[in-house]
Amino acid sequence: MKFLVVDDSPTMRRIVCNALQEIGYSEMTEAEDGEDALSKLDGTIDFVVTDWNMPNMNGLELAQSIRSNGQLAGLPILMVTTRGMKEDVVQAMEADINNYVVKPFTPSVLQEKIDSILQDA
Repeated sequence: MKFLVVDDSPTMRRIVCNALQEIGYSEMTEAEDGEDALSKLDGTIDFVVTDWNMPNMNGLELAQSIRSNGQLAGLPILMVTTRGMKEDVVQAMEADINNYVVKPFTPSVLQEKIDSILQDA
């Protein structure tokens, strides 16, 4: 399974990638914002892990672009963000985000959320 990790912070991308590796995933591509992510969705990506707050195109806008593209619409999306208010979670779910993790997180929480998304697919 190949993941696209989208975050404007190189440090946060590294943290997410390291957590994915720790739970057994080895194929990852990184993007620094939603626009960069869209350019990397070439049919080889199986799962998107994205931040919410990014310049150019944020995580919700990225999700909306993915959901409106017939070929990509079913791609699993996990939001990993600092935005933890109930309203934020509701807004993300309304944007058809499959699941939501508030930073900071542990690899086991990431695993639980990924497993939950994959079981629902």
